[in-house]
Amino acid sequence: MSRQQRDVLDAMLRSAPRGETRPTPGKQRSGFAGAVTRPAPEGVVTRRTALGGRPALELEPAGVSGRGRLLYLHGGGYVVGSPDTHAGLVGELARRAGLRAISVDYRLAPEHPFPAAVDDGLAAYRELLTMGTDAQDLVMAGDSAGGGLSIATLLAAREAGLPQPAAVAVFSPWADLTLAGKSIRSKEGADPIFTEADVRAYADLYVGAGDRAHPLASPVFADLTGLPPLLVQVGANEVLLDDAVRLAGRAGADDIEVTLEVGPGLPHVFQHHYGRLDEADAALDRAARFLTAHLGAGHPGADRLERAH
Repeated sequence: MSRQQRDVLDAMLRSAPRGETRPTPGKQRSGFAGAVTRPAPEGVVTRRTALGGRPALELEPAGVSGRGRLLYLHGGGYVVGSPDTHAGLVGELARRAGLRAISVDYRLAPEHPFPAAVDDGLAAYRELLTMGTDAQDLVMAGDSAGGGLSIATLLAAREAGLPQPAAVAVFSPWADLTLAGKSIRSKEGADPIFTEADVRAYADLYVGAGDRAHPLASPVFADLTGLPPLLVQVGANEVLLDDAVRLAGRAGADDIEVTLEVGPGLPHVFQHHYGRLDEADAALDRAARFLTAHLGAGHPGADRLERAH
């Protein structure tokens, strides 16, 4: 079924309408929300809250016990997306890991350009620690721009003298806003969602005339020394493939424990298609195992995942 599922998904993604003119950010946000939003899965309770001075969404799977927490930063090119659009993906990851999750509604560009999103990510992380969450009971995850933002947040936390979390997982991270990766061009035909122009437009809105190679905008150029164990998952059929590969390589060069997974024939943030794509379900299970394993053997979610496999 998997090859058939991939082909169906590719055709569906390619069928999305593409206008000749780029809509306003407001229209992009409403269109994105209508196209990708999936509700939290059954058995996952959601609550509106605030964290680090920003609105946030708490997601609590049924039967969760223990102190472990997941901080999630959503994707959307720093321009679109919200905790609501990603409630399904975050809820699925939280459910599989047996963790309470909180997804932050960080400020978006162009109204709030770089480094506003990094400031919000750091404020959220700092408040979790201030509220009494032990860093080793905390893991992070994010997709696309939220993947790059997760790494940038941890870099900012390191510079602020804060302890690092137990682990971080990123899905199709956008980690180079200079668009220097060869896949930005070489994978354009294979990518059913993005072109180089699409990615460049998001970078224009987020960084503008600023330094696109700044380590907090493009973590592929950062010194990642001291960051926690890292899992990077990416599809082979996406223009951001080289962002993920180079981020993993940078982490390895900086003596970080890193795992890179490249899914053949898969698109950007393929994990979002859990329940209809076998590789998505398998990838989320692996990400859940990775995160809970680093929380320590005493975490009940790790035992549950091991019994399930």
